[in-house]
Amino acid sequence: MKRSLVGIFAITCLLLGAGFVGRAAGLRFPRGIPFAPFALASVSASSGIPDLIVRQDVLAHHWIVRDEDFAASSCDVIENGITPGTHQLLRFTVNTANIGDADLALGDPNVHFAANDGLYEFAPCHHHFHFRHYTQYELFDPVSGQTWRAAKRGFCMIDFAPNPAYLGQPPGRPQFVVCGAPGVPGNQGISAGYADEYIWQLQGQFLVLDGGDGQAPVPPGKYILRITVNPGFVPAPGEPCRVSDPLHPGVCHQLPESDFENNASQVTITIPDHFGKQEVGPDAGAPPITKVLIDPD
Repeated sequence: MKRSLVGIFAITCLLLGAGFVGRAAGLRFPRGIPFAPFALASVSASSGIPDLIVRQDVLAHHWIVRDEDFAASSCDVIENGITPGTHQLLRFTVNTANIGDADLALGDPNVHFAANDGLYEFAPCHHHFHFRHYTQYELFDPVSGQTWRAAKRGFCMIDFAPNPAYLGQPPGRPQFVVCGAPGVPGNQGISAGYADEYIWQLQGQFLVLDGGDGQAPVPPGKYILRITVNPGFVPAPGEPCRVSDPLHPGVCHQLPESDFENNASQVTITIPDHFGKQEVGPDAGAPPITKVLIDPD
């Protein structure tokens, strides 16, 4: 990532009234609603508490089982312990919506990292900050009880798309649109009525099925894919507890919410036998990934 171009790129696009979708050079643009330059510094003064959920409908309609190649130089290999070569993956899209009555405002990750407050860590391979304990990806066998987990880390939290009308919140303008990078200010968060979204093509947006990450291979069969946003965790020695869970003593969360019990969604998926080059899932037949989008993991 060319961090030196981030600030120029961000300002130029904003001044042009860009409405792009995607993640490039540390900048992600919201989808569906145009925004103005002043949105970068806009912070809501609304009262209330955020509430994050994982949209099950998005997860159910956007997953795929496929083979992919991993170069020895990729960050998945360097940081996440995946062996180089071809691996069988389960990829999926995760949409985390704020259905609360207040914005979730984080601001500049540089400030949090400098304060050592536990929200972000620096990833030397990606050359940007990773959000700690943002989501948890699990594949669960309902028969044996065995669970597989992904090494995914959240990178950037922004107003990626307005929530659908059935969630009952008319969205305003997106406020949080710049991820930032070391030395480059960002403005992260999720406004009430908006969602962040990690599409399935992004780096790290998968579970390894063939044991290439050191976990046991996943046998063919039916499984439950479970995604949890702002998951509870027991802090390691010296790790800050930013928000205590009122229902589970000793459990902490990174972000304040009105309800921690609605943070998980799950869908049933099928891992096929004799997988080979076959693709399975709602997104089967999508074009091959010739270059994984530069992003978070």
